[in-house]
Amino acid sequence: MFPKTRSLILVGSLLLAGLSSAQAADYEWKFQASETAGEPSFEIKQEWAKKIGKMTDGRVEIEVMPINSVVGPTETLEAVSAGILQGHMTDPSYFSGQNPAFGMMGNLVGAWNDPSNFLTFMKHAGGEELYNELVEPYGVHLISAGTFPLESIPSTVPIKTLDDFKGLKIRAPQGMVYNIFERIGASPVNLPGSEVYTSLEKGVIDAADSTVLSNNDAMGLHTFAPYPLYPGFHSMPMIAVSINKKIWDKLPDDLQTTLKVAFDAMSYDLIARLQKQDIDTLQKLKDNPKVHPIDLPAAERRKFREAAEKEWKVWAAKNEMCQKVYDAATSFLRSRNLL
Repeated sequence: MFPKTRSLILVGSLLLAGLSSAQAADYEWKFQASETAGEPSFEIKQEWAKKIGKMTDGRVEIEVMPINSVVGPTETLEAVSAGILQGHMTDPSYFSGQNPAFGMMGNLVGAWNDPSNFLTFMKHAGGEELYNELVEPYGVHLISAGTFPLESIPSTVPIKTLDDFKGLKIRAPQGMVYNIFERIGASPVNLPGSEVYTSLEKGVIDAADSTVLSNNDAMGLHTFAPYPLYPGFHSMPMIAVSINKKIWDKLPDDLQTTLKVAFDAMSYDLIARLQKQDIDTLQKLKDNPKVHPIDLPAAERRKFREAAEKEWKVWAAKNEMCQKVYDAATSFLRSRNLL
């Protein structure tokens, strides 16, 4: 063989190898999240999507998109079911209008004093199976449940007791958290998370059930709401990492296992990293003379929990699935002396 011919064959082989490695993934999915693009938690979700690509040798490619990219936050369940999106990473409370049990699973307000308790309930005490019993009739399958550290409440006015919530215009999504704020005398306003910044800026609301301290600060909320409540005490929403059920059922076992393991790991990684970011953010805010973090006293937290427990019972009576969620969660909490 002539040297020139040998060189051409070698170059051709290298080109073919390059084309093979650049081939499209076996599965290309779009997942919509419930955060804006600049929030730290959103960036962590994107990182994990890239890790899954490497873990599957490029067979799975997941594009994580911010809130409102394809549909509104209350519409992702229907979009995943219809195949408009292949999956989502969002708070099930957005779907309380479909079934109030989504509100109870998504955010049993005041129940969890630490994210590890919630993840233990979901992953080792039947919570994820219970959620799939709820969501699979909608054509969606839960891969893994995640959560955030307890959320902060950015406020334009100081909140030092539960009485300070009376008459307060506070942003809250539809669902249980909205009703509990009403129960303690606040005037909740149903707004999507994407409108919190402008609503605080324009004085439409006085405070917001928003997200964790570091996310709120990254969005610039403390410019207009310099009295954040931290540590959080009220809300710790679930992150339902879910996929279209038909897609899930057709996946090979090895990919199902990889996705489950990866998203479970993301759940714990997300909490650890956000907690560190919250601590760093708190120190930065303490050094800012224009911002005044407030730690609600333990007695006031207990009052909030008592109001929340009353609302749980109201929601439990809404339908059979709500009662199942109530029974499972309260049984878990009692077994660990947390209720």
